[in-house]
Amino acid sequence: MIRVLLADDQAMVRGALATVLGLENDIEVVGQVGSGDEVVAAAREARPDVALLDVQMPGKDGLEAAADLRAALPSCRVIICTTFGRPGYLARAMAAGAAGFIVKDAPPEQLVEAVRRVHSGLRVVDPALAAESLATGASPLTGRERDVLREAKDGSTVADVARALHLSEGTVRNHLSAAIGKTGARTRAEAVRVSEERGWL
Repeated sequence: MIRVLLADDQAMVRGALATVLGLENDIEVVGQVGSGDEVVAAAREARPDVALLDVQMPGKDGLEAAADLRAALPSCRVIICTTFGRPGYLARAMAAGAAGFIVKDAPPEQLVEAVRRVHSGLRVVDPALAAESLATGASPLTGRERDVLREAKDGSTVADVARALHLSEGTVRNHLSAAIGKTGARTRAEAVRVSEERGWL
């Protein structure tokens, strides 16, 4: 029996995934959570073989949760299952130790097969997304530039971002300027949009 943990902030989606997987004779859903912060604790309790994580969740996102889960329970294999098939997400998921990456509009049988394949030690990646990821290339942003863009994306001032990240305003301006240049944007709002579209944030 393959024991599966589901993490998705949308209860209806989580329930649908549990139903699809529960129809299989060799798969058992042993836990469900709605935020990235809950993943490791739930996995320690349920001891899943495979964790199916959404990317965008409250608290930690699925990519951060994947890295934490791989560190806490290396035997648990991770599949990122997301609405947003962005090339940057794929690269970050693989860097976080995920063994699979599929999009939510894939047919149910593809999801089931992905769980089985990942459990058996294989990697599963949506082929179209893999090709797009190779064409787009890796994120040019440094970790700190990503942090600054994330903080700035809701329209926060430079002073607000500096306070939130414990940086000087000059340092924040430098990181914003670098991020704008690397994304080919004209403004920080455009740099945020480009970075989100490519899955770099």
